[in-house]
Amino acid sequence: MSKHVVVATLALDDAQRKLIEEELGDQAELVPLPETMDLQSRERMLRSAAALISRNIGKELGEAELAMISQVKLVQFVTSGVDFMPLACLPPNVPIASNRGAYAQPMAEHAMALALAASKRLLTEHACLTKGEFNMFEANRLLAGSVCGIFGFGGIGQAIAPLARAFGMKVHAINRRGHADVPVDWIATPQALDELLRASDVLVLCSPLTERTRGLIGKRELDLMKDAAILVNVARADIVDEAALYERLKASPRFWACIDAWWIEPGRHGRFATTTPLLTLPNVIGSPHNSASVPGAWAAALKEAARNVRRALEGNMPARLVPEEERAYSNNLRGGGVN
Repeated sequence: MSKHVVVATLALDDAQRKLIEEELGDQAELVPLPETMDLQSRERMLRSAAALISRNIGKELGEAELAMISQVKLVQFVTSGVDFMPLACLPPNVPIASNRGAYAQPMAEHAMALALAASKRLLTEHACLTKGEFNMFEANRLLAGSVCGIFGFGGIGQAIAPLARAFGMKVHAINRRGHADVPVDWIATPQALDELLRASDVLVLCSPLTERTRGLIGKRELDLMKDAAILVNVARADIVDEAALYERLKASPRFWACIDAWWIEPGRHGRFATTTPLLTLPNVIGSPHNSASVPGAWAAALKEAARNVRRALEGNMPARLVPEEERAYSNNLRGGGVN
């Protein structure tokens, strides 16, 4: 029996290729798609593929090549976010899977680290110490007994929940189903967003970017939040209106924003920039979209992507299929991104 051909459109070193091959098993052959290959050979390979493993298919395949894969059982992304992919250009019959949740643990830790840094005023007091100021009796905040709100209760959100509970926080969450597979104190669908905003002492955004979530957190929503709330964004910056956030932070010094995902980033835009002086504010903590950048994370993501491809090739339902709402949303045909 001939093996299934799994085409890798992303660059892989020998160790990474071996990881994927071990997960695919004996019934599939992993074939890299070199950029230097002539166009006819690339076409033959793509048309013979039973599945694709990609990082950024919009950069790895030409526009005409995207139409050559109508026979594949699955296009599997190694990245968790797919909002920057040209999904609308793929054949409509082809199943698409994200790798959502593959980076959940490091991102959950990062989200809690940001929340702790803000609640304990770590960066603020460190800066004061460098100036000789020793604010021993300046109050910081206790997370125990407060509410951790999580908007987007998928893999990352569900990894955050036990960490928040370990600090004695109550967990309130929103996802599409209004149902949780891990213990929470309250959960609802997106229609209850206002209730989540009002209740949260720490609000963590980890939902996908779609037409429905783009600009979802604007002035009205920010004004519903507590005066001393902490907003943590490890999802996509475009879920939040940057100008409205800046004005809220200026008007409310006790309100904090912890930002890992930015509106203009090198991966997608070729540069880093902000349209407001957010980073000049003392109640902002930023990180360079590195919440998933821990040793072993990429290898684990490759293995999880390969396992999902194997599910599809064996005739089983793949995990993390991209919903139609996200599939229809493509904000940049040649976009970029890292996780």
